[in-house]
Amino acid sequence: MINRVLEKTVEKRIGKGKAIILMGPRQVGKTTLIKSLFPNNEDTLWLNGDDPDVNLLFENMSATRLQSIIGNKKLVVIDEAQRISDIGVRLKLITDQMPEVQLIATGSSSFDLANKINEPLTGRKWEYKMFPVSFEEMTSQHGFLEEKRLIPHRLIYGYYPEVVTHPGEEKDVLKQLSDSYLYKDILIWEQIKKSDKLLKLLQALAYQVGCQVSYAEIGQLCGLDYKTVEKYIGLLEQTFVIFRLPSFNRNLRNELRSSRKVYFVDNGIRNALIADFRQIELRNDVGALWENFLISERIKKLNYHQIWANSWFWRTQQQKEIDYLEEKDGTIAAYEFKWNPGTKYKYPKQFAEAYPNSTFEVIHRENFEEFI
Repeated sequence: MINRVLEKTVEKRIGKGKAIILMGPRQVGKTTLIKSLFPNNEDTLWLNGDDPDVNLLFENMSATRLQSIIGNKKLVVIDEAQRISDIGVRLKLITDQMPEVQLIATGSSSFDLANKINEPLTGRKWEYKMFPVSFEEMTSQHGFLEEKRLIPHRLIYGYYPEVVTHPGEEKDVLKQLSDSYLYKDILIWEQIKKSDKLLKLLQALAYQVGCQVSYAEIGQLCGLDYKTVEKYIGLLEQTFVIFRLPSFNRNLRNELRSSRKVYFVDNGIRNALIADFRQIELRNDVGALWENFLISERIKKLNYHQIWANSWFWRTQQQKEIDYLEEKDGTIAAYEFKWNPGTKYKYPKQFAEAYPNSTFEVIHRENFEEFI
C-alpha cells in the first residue's frame, strides 16, 4: 500500500470539531485513505452519494431522523457527497446537531460540492484536495533513484494508483479510466448529450498542452461555440480532469493579459485520450509531457504541504515566454522547463528588468527533485 502525504494531515484534524472535506478525481484513493485511518467498521457509518437510497435518505433529513440513523457511531463518511442535493445544508445539520461525531465527506467534482458547502459550513470544515500518486509519495515507497529511473515511464502512463500498482496493465487501466470516470459527473449534472464533442474538446486540449489555448480556435475544431467551450473547460477543471494556468501581467504594456494554458491533472489520462503510448525516444511531444508532469507535480506539492503561492506563465506580444511563475511572500520565482539538461535558454531581459527581485531557474531531468 502506498503511503499518502495527506494521511498525516487529515489524521491531525480528526476530533477537532470540524468536518473534513476530501476532494479530488475519482479513483485517486480518497476512500482508501479514510479506511486506513478508520479500520474499525463498528464505529463508522459509511454512506455513498451515488446510491439512490442514500439520496432519498437525505431528502427529508431532520435532527431526530439523523440521530436515529447515526446512532452511536463515532464517524460518518459520505462518499461522492456532491451527488446529494443541498449537501452543504445536510453536512451543517450533522456538525451542529452531533458535534461529537467526526464527519468526513469526499467528492469527485467541485462544482456541486464546493459551491454548496462553502456558505453553510463556513468555519466548520477543513478542506483538502487529493490527486493521483505523487513523485514524492513514490520516492518514499521505493527510493529516489528507483523513481527517478521511472520518470520516462511516468511521463507516458502517469500516476493513477491503479496504474502504478499494476505494471504491465497500464494501457488497459488508463483506457477504462478515460472511458468512464472522466465524464460521469459532467454528463449527470449538466445533462450534456453530445459526449462525442466533449471527447473532441479533450483531445484538442491534449494536443495543446504547454501552448496558449484559444477558445475560439478550439471551438472550430470541435464544432462548439466559444461560450460552450469555456463552459466545458470550466466543468472539466471542476471535475479535476484539467487545470488552467493564467498569464501573468503587472508591469509591462506588452504582457499578455487574458491568455491561458491548460494542463492535465495526470499525464496518463492525457496520453490515453489521444491513444498515444509511444516511448519517449519515439515522440515529438516530450517537452509538453515534461512540462505537464512538472506543473502537475508542483500543484500536488503546493496543496499537500500547504504552501500558499500564486501560479502563472508569462509571455509578451513579441513571443518572449517563461513556462512557469510562482509568487509567495512577495517574491517571484521564474522557471523554464527543459527535458534535455544541455538545452540552452536565455532568461528574457524584459522580465529581468521589469521584475529585478525575481529568481530564475531552468528545471531539467537532472535537477527537478527540489521543484516537485
